[in-house]
Amino acid sequence: MLSNRTPLILMTALAPVVWGSTYLVTTEFLPPERPLLAAVLRALPAGLLLLVMVRQLPRGAWWWKAAVLGTLNIGIFFALLFVAAYRLPGGIAATIGAIQPLLVAVLASRVLTERLTVRKVLAGTAGIAGVALLVLHGQSRLDLLGVLAALGGAGSMAAGVVLVKKWGQPASPLTVTSWQLIAGGMFLAPFALIIEGAPPALSLTNGFGYLYLTLVGTAVAYVLWFRGLSALPVSSTVFLGLLSPVVATLLGYLFLSESLSTGQLVGAVIVLASLVSVNLACTKRAGPARSTELSTAALESSGTVACK
Repeated sequence: MLSNRTPLILMTALAPVVWGSTYLVTTEFLPPERPLLAAVLRALPAGLLLLVMVRQLPRGAWWWKAAVLGTLNIGIFFALLFVAAYRLPGGIAATIGAIQPLLVAVLASRVLTERLTVRKVLAGTAGIAGVALLVLHGQSRLDLLGVLAALGGAGSMAAGVVLVKKWGQPASPLTVTSWQLIAGGMFLAPFALIIEGAPPALSLTNGFGYLYLTLVGTAVAYVLWFRGLSALPVSSTVFLGLLSPVVATLLGYLFLSESLSTGQLVGAVIVLASLVSVNLACTKRAGPARSTELSTAALESSGTVACK
């Protein structure tokens, strides 16, 4: 039988599936050499749209907490994400981020007292091995700045998601997501203007790309992601992010004529296996035996179930 957590895990997994298309959209639909503009136009309009829907501003300490979370999860992460997307092939740029689950597992063990189990360490290491296979067996040129940007983005968001779990959510995921997106967009806007100058004239294709990233890739995806983080153990939930490189690699192969070698396929299998291993352990741990004693709401709010 499926655990009460399974539907929530599947809904949360939709976010990284959508994010896997970011690299294809960036390279094919957005204007070249404008990573900061892409980050601003992805975050700020989505945040404002959600804020209009919820009509709730932060209170007290949540003004600065939202600013910190928005800077880590959105501002810094988006900027580095788009730098990596412009300088690396989609599959490579996305799969480097697979180091994030291991970073989160280590941080969560220190900050949230979530257990750093052998399963998580092995799964995180397997994810990195999958990244190495996808990168080293590709025939695409590696750009040092792009690789560093991808690694920096993973580190920034790792710190951000751990703080999301530590601080909790004083309002609905929709509301807290809007605060973070606005804070991140405002952080990025002056840098985009100073470094890249005034925005260029946008074509219909550019407009479609930005609209997709704003509505689907940001507004919808981040609400699902932060809802999952608030209700599930963060060190296991973040492994769902490994779906993003798999999707990005597949899209690069299907639409961008990027290579897909046997080694890359093996890497993708390893990545998926590590994801399934950790999250299957969680669903079993919080499975039918417990669901008879706890309501769905209680399960979703606990977030402290140890996953071996």
